[in-house]
Amino acid sequence: MNYSVMQVTVMAGAKGDIFWNLAPYIVYAPGFDIGCNIYVANPSDTAREYALMARLSRDTTRISEEALPVFGYTWFTVEPHDFIVLKGALRFGESNADLTVSLIERETEEVADTVATRLIAPGTSALPPAWPGTTTTTADWTAMLGMMLPLLMMGMFGMVMVAAFKKKEEEKEPVVAIAEEKRKLLPPGRAD
Repeated sequence: MNYSVMQVTVMAGAKGDIFWNLAPYIVYAPGFDIGCNIYVANPSDTAREYALMARLSRDTTRISEEALPVFGYTWFTVEPHDFIVLKGALRFGESNADLTVSLIERETEEVADTVATRLIAPGTSALPPAWPGTTTTTADWTAMLGMMLPLLMMGMFGMVMVAAFKKKEEEKEPVVAIAEEKRKLLPPGRAD
């Protein structure tokens, strides 16, 4: 395999890319920390300065918008064709809202890339009852039985089919009596 020909295109944005390890939906109680790793990549040939802007909004209403400090400063530098990992936590006073973090490139002051997640209050039924992180203790038995009933029917059908094929095989096999042969012993070998 020729590795010099293979190229991996992870950093596809022209001005910069941002990634994080948060799921698209997070069960979040206001006032608690959301731990996350934010990856900022610079795909260009020159060092670039970036800033992170966090926006919390519900529908079209902006709840809050603030710059996230990195290493104590608003702007931070990423070397060419490199990336940095920013580990930290975010805390908000609202839930049932959309959280977006935008990567702002300093030279043009334009948004280079964005990541987003939805913060869902623990009492909201946006997830199934057995989903990790939900606080609901009651289960919707009709939905679970509706999901399990086809599987139970298929299992019962399979057992009936196996039993039917076994009966047919038993009927087809004729019993043939095999005559017993006398056991023949070999003569003892030569003694030395």
